[in-house]
Amino acid sequence: MSGVWVFKNGVVRLDPGAEGRKVLVHTPTNEVITSYAELESKLTPLGWERYYDDMDLLQFHKRSTVHLISLPKDFSKFKSMHMYDIVVKNRNIFEVRDM
Repeated sequence: MSGVWVFKNGVVRLDPGAEGRKVLVHTPTNEVITSYAELESKLTPLGWERYYDDMDLLQFHKRSTVHLISLPKDFSKFKSMHMYDIVVKNRNIFEVRDM
């Protein structure tokens, strides 16, 4: 895994602050997702539904699967790990790109 690794208190971890800026792209339209409203408009036709079990998270569930997408309520906290989760659960529909 590439990135900046930090050694602190006897633990080595990838420094999330050093992560390059990433964007989530809806590949059929080549649109960069800039809000949760845009994301929901792309996920809904794919069978994803809002899941209201946890008020601290924005969640989507796909009825035909056991998959659940959990995102922070605040879009400014939407990080690449959340983007990759969406990509894995929606192959060929989304991709993460460097900005």
